Amino acid sequence: MNKHQVEGTKKEVKGKTKEVAGKVTDDKGKEYKGKAEKHIGKGQAKVGDMNDSDAKK
Repeated sequence: MNKHQVEGTKKEVKGKTKEVAGKVTDDKGKEYKGKAEKHIGKGQAKVGDMNDSDAKK
């Protein structure tokens, strides 16, 4: 696991937490920011996946 995968996963979890908190408190702003952060984290983790697979070749 490389740093992009770790950081991406952390952002993804943090974003999901914000998203759920926004839903529970009916705070649409927090919910949407959480969704955005979650997707950014997924993207960063994918970059890490690609870098990791390239390093193994």
